[in-house]
Amino acid sequence: MTALLKDALKPNLVQTLEGTPAFVHGGPFANIAHGCNSVTATRMAMKLSDYAVTEAGFGADLGAEKFLDIKCRFAGLTPSAVVIVATVRALKMHGGLAKTELNNENLDALEKGLPNLLRHVSNIKNVYKLPSVVAVNRFPTDTDAEIDLVIEKCKELGVNVVLSTVWAEGGRGGEALAHEVVRLCEEEKGDFTFCYEDADSLEEKINKIVTKVYGGKGVNFLPAAKKQIDTLTKLGFGNCPVCVAKTQYSFSDDMTKLGAPTDFTVTVKNVKISAGAGFVVVLTGDIMTMPGLPKVPAAEKIDVDENGKISGLF
Repeated sequence: MTALLKDALKPNLVQTLEGTPAFVHGGPFANIAHGCNSVTATRMAMKLSDYAVTEAGFGADLGAEKFLDIKCRFAGLTPSAVVIVATVRALKMHGGLAKTELNNENLDALEKGLPNLLRHVSNIKNVYKLPSVVAVNRFPTDTDAEIDLVIEKCKELGVNVVLSTVWAEGGRGGEALAHEVVRLCEEEKGDFTFCYEDADSLEEKINKIVTKVYGGKGVNFLPAAKKQIDTLTKLGFGNCPVCVAKTQYSFSDDMTKLGAPTDFTVTVKNVKISAGAGFVVVLTGDIMTMPGLPKVPAAEKIDVDENGKISGLF
């Protein structure tokens, strides 16, 4: 295992279909872990390119919060700009539309779901004080009317928005977005701020995330969690950042609370230390730390024929 890990520590260099270099190094889920790639890969990308783009999974309540409050804190990174990816389908779902109805045009549900997007934008702008752009990632089922509505409403509210069609058109479909990201990096100056400070107690850190980022009114610490926090603090882990395990379907810890809910409390049931990683893991609601993987993994569809041709990758 040690011999294998010798190579595993090195970032894995791959390329996109258009030849753009990319590192794949670490891919934890942002609902149950920190949702970021390794610091090593990010630093290497920054040294080797004019602009380095990294993903933090899910939204500004999960991946972005953890990337900014944990990874950037550890690595001393200051992001120049943030891209918030939105889809018409996700916004319609937050507007109360059932999954089975997402392929149908529904402007009412779309408009009802927009507050969810606006809270993500607000988090980046008002909590972390970074410039951002919303990339509307177009799906084949999105209608022109739906796309126009998102762009129109965002602009009415002063939200910076660009249409992205990279899924269908590759790099060409992302040129407008790329130009806007470059403009933000070169012309807009953020004042990057963390959501909480190292010196805050573990309870204060958790409470600040819930109230400032999630939009909740407070935290309910179960007795077992309070005891665990006391123990970790006495052991010297009180200054660690926190990594909240929470449903990705809602700003709250209840997956049924869609849109931009308010006046809710988040229940903390378990708190543990990931000492090697250097952060405290906080389990909320009914979240399980076992990732939900398919019964049949995609790897089983990948094959190589006698001529060396690979199939099943896409």
